[in-house]
Amino acid sequence: MVLFSHSLLTITHLLFLSAVVLCQVTEFISVDCGGTSNYTDPSTGLAWISDQGTMKYGKSVIVENPNGNRMQYRTRRDFPIDNKKYCYTLSTKERRRYLVRATFQYGGSESVDSYPKFQLYLDATRWSTVTVLDASRVYVNEMIIRAPSDSIDVCICCATTGSPFISTLELRPLNLSMYATDFEDSFFLKVAARVNFGASSKDDVRYPDDPYDRIWESDLDRRQNYLVGEAPGTVRISTSKDIDVRTREYPPVKVMQTAVVGTEGVLSYRLNLEDFPANARAYAYFAEIEDLGANETRKFKLQHPYMPDYSNAVVNIAENANGSYTLYEPSYMNVTFSFILSFVFAKTRDSTEGPLLNAIEINKYQKIAAKTDWQDVTVLEALRSMSDGSEWTNDRGDPCVPAHWEWVTCSSTTPPRITKM
Repeated sequence: MVLFSHSLLTITHLLFLSAVVLCQVTEFISVDCGGTSNYTDPSTGLAWISDQGTMKYGKSVIVENPNGNRMQYRTRRDFPIDNKKYCYTLSTKERRRYLVRATFQYGGSESVDSYPKFQLYLDATRWSTVTVLDASRVYVNEMIIRAPSDSIDVCICCATTGSPFISTLELRPLNLSMYATDFEDSFFLKVAARVNFGASSKDDVRYPDDPYDRIWESDLDRRQNYLVGEAPGTVRISTSKDIDVRTREYPPVKVMQTAVVGTEGVLSYRLNLEDFPANARAYAYFAEIEDLGANETRKFKLQHPYMPDYSNAVVNIAENANGSYTLYEPSYMNVTFSFILSFVFAKTRDSTEGPLLNAIEINKYQKIAAKTDWQDVTVLEALRSMSDGSEWTNDRGDPCVPAHWEWVTCSSTTPPRITKM
């Protein structure tokens, strides 16, 4: 009877995930910026569309020496070096949560005098400063949003060196309960770190292993000052058993099937967080994936000088999750992290086993900037609709932020107002 119940649970879990995958994929938007045709990525089965029919500015550039064999990184779209902004508009459902991702791979030889540095915006909100330091690296920027309207604009602008460019733009709808915060009317969540511990290779985990196509970075892919300070006695473990991940953020089973364990009683890491210090939403993902004996226990605490309240809590994964091979997902709604984040998990005195960690996720609160007054925008759109086909109707994004359209003048108030046309 026990075996039958476990099999039934596994089958139900698989059917649930299959339904989620099918539903999610039909709503995925994947734009190959600079691509010349639509295609299906053979490695993921996802459909990619070219931006040739929608982006009227810039030029398609063949990337020299692209890193890896992904088709979407064989070209990029370069934009003029000027004071204008260049925007992509993506359709959304108002108040639904999405993951928005923009990626940048410059490619080329090492003889370039200066690599590009420019600004990335989501609507009127400054998303990131894209600074290319390594031509072969794919720079990934992700934002989790609750859509403020039936569309969003992703804009490139304000280059200080080199030509601004973009490689891909992706929109991924999320489950209704995922990444809810008490502050989403005022803040987006900028993804600062999402790490898969105990990974079997340096490869990222994403779709189809993650139905929502989040990118889980391998802890084996060590960048400078990122995931250093590993405690002695840290070992990697894995399991082939199914993990029940049906909790708020639904991390992929593949991520939860691996972990690191501090066999000498301590797990520690240090990483740099871009654009910090700042307030953040942090998640820790635990699943007991070792079969502990009757007299074996795994209890540990988080030791962090900036979070004394959380340091008092004892983690007992199997007990907290109501069983082994089941997700336990403590999260921290609003904590302040410095640029250098150091964290330590240490076992309690009455524990026989060292601490265990499967994954972490850290998202920075990004203040949502005010867009141009909606009444002014309504008038502008009415004028544009009467002049359909004119060159000036090609302008996209917010009329005033981060750079105003050439044919309008804006105030410096909040929200901005149109003062002249």
